[in-house]
Amino acid sequence: MKILQTVVVKQILTEKSRQNLLEQYHSRILQLKKEIEQLRFEWKKLEKSKKFQPESIKKHFEKEMNLRQEKERLLEFQISQLHMLPLESELKEKEVQALVEVNIGDAWDTIESGKTIIIRDGIVEDIR
Repeated sequence: MKILQTVVVKQILTEKSRQNLLEQYHSRILQLKKEIEQLRFEWKKLEKSKKFQPESIKKHFEKEMNLRQEKERLLEFQISQLHMLPLESELKEKEVQALVEVNIGDAWDTIESGKTIIIRDGIVEDIR
């Protein structure tokens, strides 16, 4: 019988992977800044049209901009944490689903404990 099991994928922090993560974080921050500017533009456009109540428009757009600013602050925090982490640290990247074969007589504890895939610079280094 086969069952689905969650497998944790961890990345070993190397100089190359640190640089890649920093680039990803910075590009996300730039994207969020663009979204905030676009929201401001749309807000001003809708204010001028006078089709909607100014207070409801303001609340909606401020809420959306605040959400993006909060994401931006979180990314800035992650960047600062990334600079502090020593090389060779293991970072949880994501979780994936895997099919696991279960047979009569298998030790349930070993099946249930789950697996971890370790990646170094985009290459699978270990499966635990």
